[in-house]
Amino acid sequence: MQPSASASPSGHHSPELRDAVRRLDRRRFLTVTGAAATLAFAANIPLGGTAAAAEASSVQITENPFTLGVASGDPMPDSVLLWTRLAPRPYESGSGLPPKRFKVRWELAHDERFTRVTKRGTVDAHPEYNHAVHVEVGGLDADRVLYYRFRVGQWVSPVGRTRTAPSKGARLTELRLAAVSCQAYHDGYFTAYRHLADEDLDAVFHLGDYLYEYAVTAAGGARAYTDRVLPEIFNRETLTLEDYRLRYALYKSDPDLMAAHAAHPFVVTWDDHETENNYADDTPENDVPPEEFLLRRASAYRAYWENQPLRRRQLPHGPDAQLYRRLQFGRLAQFDILDTRQYRSDQAYGDGWQVPGPESQDPARTLTGATQERWLIDGWRSSKATWNVVPQQVTFAQRKDRTTPGFKVSMDSWDGYSASRQRLLDGWESAGRDNLVVLTGDVHVHYGFDIKKDFDDPASKTLGTEIVTSSITSGKDGSDKPSNWATYMQANPHLKFYNGRRGYALVTLGKDAARADFKTVSAVTTPGAPITTAASFVTEAGNPGLTPA
Repeated sequence: MQPSASASPSGHHSPELRDAVRRLDRRRFLTVTGAAATLAFAANIPLGGTAAAAEASSVQITENPFTLGVASGDPMPDSVLLWTRLAPRPYESGSGLPPKRFKVRWELAHDERFTRVTKRGTVDAHPEYNHAVHVEVGGLDADRVLYYRFRVGQWVSPVGRTRTAPSKGARLTELRLAAVSCQAYHDGYFTAYRHLADEDLDAVFHLGDYLYEYAVTAAGGARAYTDRVLPEIFNRETLTLEDYRLRYALYKSDPDLMAAHAAHPFVVTWDDHETENNYADDTPENDVPPEEFLLRRASAYRAYWENQPLRRRQLPHGPDAQLYRRLQFGRLAQFDILDTRQYRSDQAYGDGWQVPGPESQDPARTLTGATQERWLIDGWRSSKATWNVVPQQVTFAQRKDRTTPGFKVSMDSWDGYSASRQRLLDGWESAGRDNLVVLTGDVHVHYGFDIKKDFDDPASKTLGTEIVTSSITSGKDGSDKPSNWATYMQANPHLKFYNGRRGYALVTLGKDAARADFKTVSAVTTPGAPITTAASFVTEAGNPGLTPA
């Protein structure tokens, strides 16, 4: 298969796509008459619901095409989303397939042996979508464990396990979920995912940085492979659609990540590294022309959708995609999944850790954008759930870096958008709801925070709880107590727990309390580390605040 028209073999955007975007004004160019067709052609997007590629016979697939495993996501009471991608040679452009459509059969059953099949069908794997398959299966019973698999020609995929969500009115006694984030391939092995696959969970929430745009060496960076040599194509930063597609192939070929996806439905949202470090809306980290970055963002968003268990409604339109969405799990939990990257104001004071001031505290600044902010607060007001959970990306609670005046805070987190945070806290109070739980990733450490009405007053009312999960690998092995541990604990009295090892957070929601178990592995630069529970905390329903379990 030839490289798509959106990328050239040298890793640069094609002249056709570059010229098409240069002629358009800004990021709303897809509303311009004729522009959609131009960009669709350049990016190889099927127009009018009809794929341009001819259909191929599955006998042409002579090698196992299911090298990237299977996945499911966004469970609803009556439907599940099933995913796979055909890739006999995942580390090659085109994945070893011709630029043609392939018919893929799928099955959904009540048992692992598929003796009780409940649904089956066929779906096209389009070359325009890099032969990714997204199947939305409806008409299912609520709160059911189900098993699924795919077939193409003589090849059968691994079996995946998924489940539908409980009905909206169901009175549940418990939900078990995991929060994960930040899995830099070049920083170590995905050992935590192998342990996660063995957990008994209703869903996994991935809070961003599923991949990193940075180069991966032939030895896999800190993995220090001696039994393989990775292709040179990975040893460069991702810029084009082809670059991002290949990088997902590298990540998703990891057996531990594949095991976790096959074991549990995932609910995903992105942060920055799926595109570029610390970008803000249409402002890139580095000084490049706006149209150049929008090309990169469009490519990154497209590859993200292709390689994640996301529904059709999340399919990007050029450099735009609505990723924020709401899931209900009976009357026990409402999940409002945020996108804090696509709509945000540019970081104040040039980004980094800075002394807060008029620029960062400007009421006009936003981390969510006005539309998403209203959507979230309106959702709280109409919620009937015991627990209102907000899976999102960057640290919500205040984090001072010292105990003395002149302290600095992160301009990339909610501290750099304090007015935006305050509007949400005011909206939460005005909604009159109880039991706010914020799930966070990004910072490569475990934190447990009380969310305060006024973070500068330790005696102020506690409004909720923030559970920050550490990274899967990012930051390499880490330590139980980072060098700033004592300072952070003293400077931030609402910080109840801090650990710098890699791992994930388990959260159990019950009728009377929620429990957080912070799981850690001793190392990621060598494979096979055991999993331990570093600490456990509970927060009572109607009485927010973390206490040791």
